[in-house]
Amino acid sequence: MISRRGLLRVAAGTGVLAMVSGTSITSASAIEPSTGQWPGEVSANGWRIDPDSVTVHHIQGSAASLGLRRGDAGAVLLHVARRWHYEIAALDTGEGGGVTGHTTRRTVGADFESNHLSGTAVALHPTAYPLNGSEGLWPYQETIVRDILADCDGTVVWGGDLTPVKVSHFHVVARPGDRTLARVAARLDTGRPTTLRSRTAGTVADPAAPFRRSMARRLQRAQGD
Repeated sequence: MISRRGLLRVAAGTGVLAMVSGTSITSASAIEPSTGQWPGEVSANGWRIDPDSVTVHHIQGSAASLGLRRGDAGAVLLHVARRWHYEIAALDTGEGGGVTGHTTRRTVGADFESNHLSGTAVALHPTAYPLNGSEGLWPYQETIVRDILADCDGTVVWGGDLTPVKVSHFHVVARPGDRTLARVAARLDTGRPTTLRSRTAGTVADPAAPFRRSMARRLQRAQGD
């Protein structure tokens, strides 16, 4: 098991405050009971399964790369992975299973794992924090995760809030073409030359700041409804 204490890497600074939208959707399909396979051409979050829509993304500040959906979904998930790498645990050391993005493997243990098929999910240290795993994050690490979710304005959900639990998991919950997702991606994508984009990961605002904690709690309540 990967050591949480050994992985904790905290950085502080300033950043852009996100507004919460609380988007939610229902599953597009269900796992085949007899095979454990995900059927059809749409993942559970409503995104079409199309390998041609996926490309390799490099996680800034690391030697790690992963396959993600082109466009807004990939940009937002890349921000999640980047902040995890800087502030919680390095993703390029080989520990904890590293990082998983797009996959063509249709065997899943929970509906939400099918979102990897559409390139709209990431698993960060998946062997350290597997499906139904008992290992959790430290309180300060969870504070960072809540702050990352607030950055994403409700367009991303965390596996720690899902049933069954998977602490390593994050996926896009917004539908294709969602305006909030497009706005968040424009702000968080470090590859876009815009004054609306947040500062580089690792120089974000203090996740423990009262206004950041308040926003994170509001989002947690909204996504729990």
